[in-house]
Amino acid sequence: MLDRIQAFIQEHALFSPTDTLLVAVSGGLDSVVLAEVLHRLGVKFGVAHCHFGLRGEEADADEQFVRKLADKYEAPYFVEFFQTKKFAEQEGISTQMAARALRYEWFERIRAQQGYAAVATAHHQRDTAETMLLNLVHGTGLAGLHGIRPKTGHLVRPLLAVSKPDLYDYVVENRLIWREDASNDSPVYQRNRLRLEVLPVLRDINPSLDHTMSVTAERVGAAEEIVRRYVEETAAQAQRQEAEVTYLDIRTLQKTAATALVLHELLRPFGFSYLVTKDIVQSFTAEPGRRFESPTHQLVKDREQLVITPRKLQHFGTHQLQAGQEALKIDGLHLRTELTEVTEGYDVPKGKALAALDADVLKFPLTVRPWQEGDWFMPIGMKGKKKLSDFLIDQKVPLNLKDNVWVLVSADGKIAWVIGFRPDERFKVTENTERVLVVKRM
Repeated sequence: MLDRIQAFIQEHALFSPTDTLLVAVSGGLDSVVLAEVLHRLGVKFGVAHCHFGLRGEEADADEQFVRKLADKYEAPYFVEFFQTKKFAEQEGISTQMAARALRYEWFERIRAQQGYAAVATAHHQRDTAETMLLNLVHGTGLAGLHGIRPKTGHLVRPLLAVSKPDLYDYVVENRLIWREDASNDSPVYQRNRLRLEVLPVLRDINPSLDHTMSVTAERVGAAEEIVRRYVEETAAQAQRQEAEVTYLDIRTLQKTAATALVLHELLRPFGFSYLVTKDIVQSFTAEPGRRFESPTHQLVKDREQLVITPRKLQHFGTHQLQAGQEALKIDGLHLRTELTEVTEGYDVPKGKALAALDADVLKFPLTVRPWQEGDWFMPIGMKGKKKLSDFLIDQKVPLNLKDNVWVLVSADGKIAWVIGFRPDERFKVTENTERVLVVKRM
């Protein structure tokens, strides 16, 4: 078994022979084997133990056992006593989820503080099978079917190719002592029910179930890599980013194989589920304006593109820009101003990101605010006035970006610039202008 574990470590480049690891040891059979195996392979390590404050004297005895185990290997010992139930209540999560979050955050903190190369955990083949089946029961994509990876960030799992029976055989042959956690036999937890009630039935059908699922997980992982590369290639062609706004080209997406799957991979960072993604794909042939929401983002089908914005990307209130003030920085908007005397040969600067305004026509203080229904202005180059709502339609501004359009307003109430779009005709630079205020959106 040692040779097999050594080969697995090398195959997946889990760590180098000179690295020092932090080994997570609960005192159970799996982690006791992990510590012994690493010791026999000549790996230097420290021992980390979590006391979750959930099992009273039994947990105290576990802690003493692991402390003595660390002494046996002459390994540095780290222990943390958590208030798990209190943390779970504060975060509104289950006790199991709380314990997981607490231990991994602590492992990483100790690893970084003490300079360990990686944190080693004792996950094995059976854990992979349990994880895959749990994910399958709850619904998952490829990421949930590849099981547990040999290496994730600074977490390494050297025993992942080893079966549970092999671990039992190892402790018997080497006369190792371990602690039993009674909570592992409690049917209250989903994973335990799967382990105690479901997996035995499946092993009657396939005695090599753990190995079979481990191999399947490896194949799924390879397929996931193919999909990942395909998604990256699609993103390079279809995706465009402007500040907090993401654009996806519908025509490019329509050319992809398995469009819903590819689009879901692109939308997962924004919190959209696969079922919602399928509805989004259906909207490709619908009229513009369809809106979809995730817990964190909103997406609008706008002509031949999808426009994704954070749900927080909405601004309220007004802000003043005083005479002589050179900058204004607020959430989502940064303006800079420059006052220039007009001399012979002066060229009026142009661009969507700036407005050159007649400083002597403006009335200070200027106001910067979100546009409102009923706003109107006289777009430069036009003689008549235009409702701002109609102007934004003409400019083909997506629905979820209309909330984020700002206007620069003179103290007399006239809109001088629809920021990022068009200045007002009444404030344009003319042959009679003596001073120009250039306002730039940074």
